[in-house]
Amino acid sequence: MLSVRLKNTEQDAECVKPCCEFSPVDRELKNVMQLFNIILVQPIFNILVVFFHLLTLLHVPSALGFAIIAMTVFIRLILYPFTASQIKTTKKMQELNPHLSRIREVHKGDSARQQKETMALYKEHGVNPASGCLLMIIQLPVIWALYSVLGNTVKYTKLSQINNLIYTDSLKLHHLWDTNFFGLPLGKTPSELIGIVGWLVLLVPVLTGIFQFIQSKMMFQSAPQVPGEKKKEGDFASAFQTQSIYLFPLMIGFFSYQFPIGLSLYWNTFTIFGIIQQYKIQGLAGLVPVSQPLALPEKKGPSARPPKSKKSGKSKRK
Repeated sequence: MLSVRLKNTEQDAECVKPCCEFSPVDRELKNVMQLFNIILVQPIFNILVVFFHLLTLLHVPSALGFAIIAMTVFIRLILYPFTASQIKTTKKMQELNPHLSRIREVHKGDSARQQKETMALYKEHGVNPASGCLLMIIQLPVIWALYSVLGNTVKYTKLSQINNLIYTDSLKLHHLWDTNFFGLPLGKTPSELIGIVGWLVLLVPVLTGIFQFIQSKMMFQSAPQVPGEKKKEGDFASAFQTQSIYLFPLMIGFFSYQFPIGLSLYWNTFTIFGIIQQYKIQGLAGLVPVSQPLALPEKKGPSARPPKSKKSGKSKRK
């Protein structure tokens, strides 16, 4: 009887043992995350530490908060060429949207002709739609690493957690950094501070939402109408774009109410830099209405002639 129980126990142990081990997928995911931390997260964290030491030497108050701002601007400057190219591509794509709609309408049911005309339009205006996606893919890992660094930075409570990520002994900290930024703890959320600081802390999520709305409005410019073409109502893509302009900032504002203030500081710096870059490349864009329609290259033939207005005809008779 005892031997039977021992055999059953051994069998149960053998069944349980594989369950405790990592699956090949988990191991691969763990290796990818370790590589991600080595290539991006740890270098960005060391850049943050460098800015912290520089600002501390300059006796700047709330050095960690300003180090977060300085590091965010530094990363944005590195990504500037990619972001600028993406903004220009997006702007051209938005300008070509009415003409793409006309191609789909004229060659309805002929997908081969639609594709041919679309590629000809892209080639004529020097637009590569795939480049925008490629540039976004390049930026996303860096942005995610930056978010990961700041999310952990404001939560570190032990000196060893910080120094273990620093490359050289000269950069290692001798004491924990002050996580307060003008009296607000960077590791706390506005929802946690509202009972301590008061309603004034709600300015953090409100400003975050406002900055995000300004950038979203500038990014999604209303497509100029093609001359002679009536404006279509009920377009799903346009309706979704319009809704996202208002919904996305509300979501970001709500998230910033639940996230640490340090992340809101990073996000607002990131957004304000984006607004400045957007303005430098294409002005106020979506913040102002489109006044002039997009002009196509002139084509010979009667179809290219603009229709005569009634006023011009009356003036000639007179």
